[in-house]
Amino acid sequence: MDFSEQELDLFGDGSYYQNQHKYNDREEQETHNSSSASSSSSSSSSASSSSSDHSDKEGGESSSRSGSGSGSGESKSSSEGEEDEADRNEAESKTYYDDYNDTDLFGSDNEEYVNTPATSTSPIPVLPQRINSNPGRGNAGRGRWQSGYQNGRGAGLLPRPGPYPQRPNYGYGSKIHNGYQRDERFVSDLKLTKSEETLSRKCIAFQEPCELGCYSRVEGGHVFFDDRSLRLFNRLITEHIGADLNEGFENFKEKKACIRNKNIPLQNIHFVTFRNNLNKILATAYIRHEPWEMGVHKRNGVVYLDVHKLPERPQSEMERQRSYWGYSFEKLATEQTAYGGEPDGIDANVEFCSLIKTKLGAHRILMGAEMDCCDQTDEGRRFYVELETSHELDYHTEERYEREKLLKFWIQSFLAGVPYIIIGFRDDAGRLVRTERLRTKDITQRVKMKNYWQGGVCLAFADEVLCWLYGTVKENEDYILQFAHPFSRLELLQANSCPDAITSHVEQLQS
Repeated sequence: MDFSEQELDLFGDGSYYQNQHKYNDREEQETHNSSSASSSSSSSSSASSSSSDHSDKEGGESSSRSGSGSGSGESKSSSEGEEDEADRNEAESKTYYDDYNDTDLFGSDNEEYVNTPATSTSPIPVLPQRINSNPGRGNAGRGRWQSGYQNGRGAGLLPRPGPYPQRPNYGYGSKIHNGYQRDERFVSDLKLTKSEETLSRKCIAFQEPCELGCYSRVEGGHVFFDDRSLRLFNRLITEHIGADLNEGFENFKEKKACIRNKNIPLQNIHFVTFRNNLNKILATAYIRHEPWEMGVHKRNGVVYLDVHKLPERPQSEMERQRSYWGYSFEKLATEQTAYGGEPDGIDANVEFCSLIKTKLGAHRILMGAEMDCCDQTDEGRRFYVELETSHELDYHTEERYEREKLLKFWIQSFLAGVPYIIIGFRDDAGRLVRTERLRTKDITQRVKMKNYWQGGVCLAFADEVLCWLYGTVKENEDYILQFAHPFSRLELLQANSCPDAITSHVEQLQS
């Protein structure tokens, strides 16, 4: 059996075994041919057999010597054939091993490759000059539109694009800012860029309001530091459903400005203000379409916020009558004061104001808040009640009422610690339709389900404003803080004067 035929290609490369089979078959065929030739020319079978078994040169020579007795001619012919056969076998074996062994291209046996010169008979090509088709900012355009590019076609029909002029009224100039005229008194601004989600992550502490004092202003403008102007809540307000709120309008006296002054120590106080100014700041977190402004004056480390009334066009008779409806409802919802003496008609200058100390974030605040009326518990503890009016709600006005009016109602009552709000709803003719009592802490839960606004966002926004304001204003300087069109920032402007009420108050504290 020939075991060479059963060899397998174990490593995926059968070239070695194929060459080996070829080599063995070729050797056997040539040996057979040489044996038949020698048997016809020689009489000795042993000599012919020995010459076929040995393929090397030494075997050929011994075969010629063993057959020398038969004849010199035939012996010489057999010897030459055997030598040729041996040479061919040696050449084939050498060729096979040369094909099988891998050559080292970079070794010492490949001198021709190593000594190949790194030159070429061909000339080095010359590349055309590179043309920049994508110039920088100062040279806009491509191809023939580029300046200095010679195309032999002359100027184009259309003008070369660029350089493009700057957009008008764009950038941070001294007078023009984002499309509107910047005030020459500009000092600083606070951009309203923080989202509701960002502000809602902040937890701002608000201290429970504490009443330090109060004052009353009576008819004629006189001020007394007591509660003589404080009215009592009328628990039988529902009996006045259907009342005409226009009654007494002809005797209405509108509110005028007055000086409110009292020697109250201001140790560790950062802001002194009326509640009205804080209402504006907190409501701006959501209401971004109502302009306002206030005075800002820093004295002895205390920032005074003064109430400013924006110039308005003259009110029509109907507008004055609508503003009167609120005072008329307050009269229906309250009883006479503890000091008695019901004034003739309604005088908006008669008021009771509570002086409250609180803390918003890191800033201590002393504020004055006008109180509409008060009530008391069965144990005799007095608490304040806020009175408000609104148009009767329908399907189209309910959402705006909860988004804006309830927000303002909540801010006004929350800042002063007022627990209850009484709302009187009226029709277009000014007739009282119904009343509703709300607890201040329940308002936020009412709008929370609808995701209209969050009280914590208002406090976080106010804290941002107070921090920026207190760190920006300088000692003994006067400013105006305004929120105006396009309603994207709070601006701090330089002012030239300070109200006499603040100046006299500071002098009184120093003396």
